[in-house]
Amino acid sequence: MPLTHHPLTQEFPEYKDIIHALKLSNNYFHHLMERYEVIDKQIYRIQSGEEPTSDEYVNHLGKERLMLKDLMKKIIIENK
Repeated sequence: MPLTHHPLTQEFPEYKDIIHALKLSNNYFHHLMERYEVIDKQIYRIQSGEEPTSDEYVNHLGKERLMLKDLMKKIIIENK
């Protein structure tokens, strides 16, 4: 399976404009998005072998990334 990043605009391409507007106007959303991007990059580095760690930690990061994605989608939907 090829390694890929999961940017929010790629996960929700239909909401690209809303995501951009929220990132600029909503500090809470902006903070969530920054945290999501940090975790996504860290998971990518781990999966590529650049940053070795335990499976347990990778699973924890994956769950946190999913929680953030769900929370941001809720905010996006509320601001459609």
